[in-house]
Amino acid sequence: MPFSILGRNAMLDAFGTLAVFVSLHDGVPGENGANEFSGGNPAYARKAITWNPAAVGSKGASNQPVFDVPAGKTVAHVGFWTAVEGGVWKGSSPLVNEVFAGQGTYTLLGMNLGVVNE
Repeated sequence: MPFSILGRNAMLDAFGTLAVFVSLHDGVPGENGANEFSGGNPAYARKAITWNPAAVGSKGASNQPVFDVPAGKTVAHVGFWTAVEGGVWKGSSPLVNEVFAGQGTYTLLGMNLGVVNE
């Protein structure tokens, strides 16, 4: 049986209280957040993300984190964590690949989560 809109919203709001930092990955993060960026000057670091309340089974970010990206990296996935360092891995979402030949910045625009309703 599919989840109701209220059920999906409740799950997304609970997730949003746990996943308060985001990371960038140049490969599939898997079950533990592998392939997270590191290095650069200025150095790459996870960023805080804030969430709007869930509505109609979807939850959007209320900010647009900006990351420093080291040269030679490809932004491929965004990851979700409970802390800026260490923390508990909560999952990931694929992004449209963006290649950085040199040091640059990446802005996470339009981050939106939804609950699959099968």
